[in-house]
Amino acid sequence: MADAVADARTAVDRLLGHRILRRRSAEVSTESALRGARASAFLEGASVTLEDLRGEESPKDPAVQGALRVSAELGSLAETWRQAPRQVLARLHVLAAADAVDSADLGRPRGEDQPVKDVLGLGEPPAPAEVARRLEMLSGLLTGPTKAPALVVAAVVHGELLALRPFGWGDGIVARAAERLTLVARGLDPKSLTAPEVGHAELADGYAAALRGYASGTPEGVAGWIRHCADATAAAARDSQAICEAFLRG
Repeated sequence: MADAVADARTAVDRLLGHRILRRRSAEVSTESALRGARASAFLEGASVTLEDLRGEESPKDPAVQGALRVSAELGSLAETWRQAPRQVLARLHVLAAADAVDSADLGRPRGEDQPVKDVLGLGEPPAPAEVARRLEMLSGLLTGPTKAPALVVAAVVHGELLALRPFGWGDGIVARAAERLTLVARGLDPKSLTAPEVGHAELADGYAAALRGYASGTPEGVAGWIRHCADATAAAARDSQAICEAFLRG
């Protein structure tokens, strides 16, 4: 696990040193956000291409629209994420699920009888009381001091949110956005040039299995999930490196 985390950090650092970023980092970040939105929608079961998203009319699938809205607003949420993560999670759900759930349920943790969309086949989610308790613990992790690497914290955030499925719809989009926000807020990728969602989509065959390992709570399962997230981040950094090379070629 430690080797995978170190390799991911090296891949991100290599990307951050690319010379094209001296003058075109905003363009790389924008392209990364678009690719991240497509990848997150894909992991929610939506079939969409980058060409579809670049067209005049994006697909109307609620997961696609939600992922696009989340990606567009992430840059403005990093500072609040450091101080009030629960507030940001509510906002992310509003963005992710605006086309899919009743407006009264947007940004609110699910109730006892509320259905949960189980895209990854994770099985029965925790009860609302357990969700509330663990969200409070997660908030404490994010706002309190820790010596854990940013990649490890981001993996735990992603894993907890998908294991809890706190809202019932759009939880995957929210969880992947929260992972990316954590990498930005904790300084690994301050300009949001990498899209971990892209890496998770590239490693989609192992995504659900790694998450089930995390949800099991065993040391091996948690370590396997962190390794998966580190590998996804490294893959995302390589994808953004390719974006930089394409811009350099003109």
